[in-house]
Amino acid sequence: MIFVTLGTQKFQLNRLLRQIDIMIENGEIKEPVIAQVGNSDYSPRHYKYQPFFDKDEMGRLMRESSLVITHCGVGSIIQAMQCKTPIIVFPRLAKYREHVDDHQLDIARVFSLKNYVLVCQDEKQLADSIAKAKSMHFDYYHSQRKRMVNTIQSYMLTVENTALVSRHA
Repeated sequence: MIFVTLGTQKFQLNRLLRQIDIMIENGEIKEPVIAQVGNSDYSPRHYKYQPFFDKDEMGRLMRESSLVITHCGVGSIIQAMQCKTPIIVFPRLAKYREHVDDHQLDIARVFSLKNYVLVCQDEKQLADSIAKAKSMHFDYYHSQRKRMVNTIQSYMLTVENTALVSRHA
């Protein structure tokens, strides 16, 4: 199964949803597709979809899928990376009124440079991107959250201890 998620943005991403319909219709995508379409107003004809899934359902769908295609929302990308599922990032572009600017391109480039995702900006290249993503070796994200929390806690203790010493001096 391919899972598509467009996040919770107030903007549509109809060109991606339409292209997936076309690819299913043409036999370029043969496996089932499920999409979280967000606020897009295009209604897919050849695959299941709903506006939003809760976090647990999103996680389940990402874990069970062979591929995740997502807009370039950091939360969606990180969640898919934690599931160790191959990811195609399809940035929203301002010229299509999918966002107010093209910051998603910058985000996509950073994740791509780290070899966490494959970026596809043009819906006409989606078939090639899907084939490439399924055979590509991605590096997997290792969270640094625990290390960062420990660093901050250590710093806070140092500041607290310095303040105590200063008061007693």
